[in-house]
Amino acid sequence: MTWDGHLPDSREYRRILVGLGAAGIATFAQLYSPQGLLPTLARGLGVDAAEAALSVSVATLGVALAVLPWSWVADRVGRLRAMQVAIIASTLLGVAVALAPNLPALLGLRLVEGMALGGLPALAVTYLHDEVHASHTAAAAAAYISGTTVGGMTGRLVAGPLAGVIGWRGALLAVAALCAVASAVFLRLMPRARGWAPTGRATLAVVLAGVRTSVRDPWLLALYAQGALLMGGFVAVYNYLAFRLEGPEFALPATIGSLIFAAYAAGTVSSRLTGRLVPRFGRRAVLVGGTATMVAGAVATLSGALVIVVAGLLVFTAGFFAAHATASAWVGARATTGRAQATALYNVAYYSGSAVVGWLLGYAWSGRGWAGVVASVVTLAVVALGVALSALRVPRAVRPTPERRCG
Repeated sequence: MTWDGHLPDSREYRRILVGLGAAGIATFAQLYSPQGLLPTLARGLGVDAAEAALSVSVATLGVALAVLPWSWVADRVGRLRAMQVAIIASTLLGVAVALAPNLPALLGLRLVEGMALGGLPALAVTYLHDEVHASHTAAAAAAYISGTTVGGMTGRLVAGPLAGVIGWRGALLAVAALCAVASAVFLRLMPRARGWAPTGRATLAVVLAGVRTSVRDPWLLALYAQGALLMGGFVAVYNYLAFRLEGPEFALPATIGSLIFAAYAAGTVSSRLTGRLVPRFGRRAVLVGGTATMVAGAVATLSGALVIVVAGLLVFTAGFFAAHATASAWVGARATTGRAQATALYNVAYYSGSAVVGWLLGYAWSGRGWAGVVASVVTLAVVALGVALSALRVPRAVRPTPERRCG
């Protein structure tokens, strides 16, 4: 008998959503918590904004480097087992980062931590396509993405205000403790995998075959471009806006300036909504709409009025997560062979954009200020929009259909 996947009314489906939500919190709270205290970190270590932002970039670079190896590990031991190993290792490394004696040690540990954290985003969406009924994978993937937004927001909101009270080390230790609890929830709730079983015979040749298949598909390449360009701009906005808010223009205290990360709540809402919008309007329309919304929000942050800056950040964040949730789920649905490698490559592009652009736009901030950052982010989004409109064309006669299940 064939097994079609868990349905929303099943206990296992609910456990998967809660478990992966907890994994999203554990992963992204650790990955991005330093972003919430970058000005404090820069002052404490005597470095500039771009150098402080390396604490974020090297971790996301680690994720980008590790996602393909994690897909190979998963093919041998199973998606769930690989995610379990990744979340335990990253929790331990989170404690080590907080105890790092200096900046070089911190950056080295953050790189390794990012490599451990790469196991979750590399495999979560693939796991959902294996375990959840095809007609509900878009909604399940959107729920997982919303969990990542909660994690990203929580890590920053815990680390930022606490850094002003107990220092950056104590703040990062607090985040590590929070992630340990979320990891325990994930380990306890996730049901036994039923949709796919490891063969134990995965080889480098098999992984490379999956990679070759993916990079020969123009649609997948266009989706990878979305991840790289949009994520690069998104991370840059959150890296450097705190420097603006705590600078002479607004002169907000660090504990107040770090509260901008509460804007992630808009991403939590929009990523969940994509699960409803995609079946109604189609993936391409939702992706394009999310990207256009990002542009509008970024432009609004140029205002000198704090309330408009915050409103623009909310719009920008909602647009990004709508686009990201759509693109990442689309990769899993598009890949008919080598799905693990296809989704891993999306994450390579996504986190490479975060690492490289998030760091490079620090020089736009140093040279042209906030206007330079916004101009760069809008340019990236417009390029992504052009790629989506030109490469992801759906014939008018074809209506959006549920994702097909693949073996």
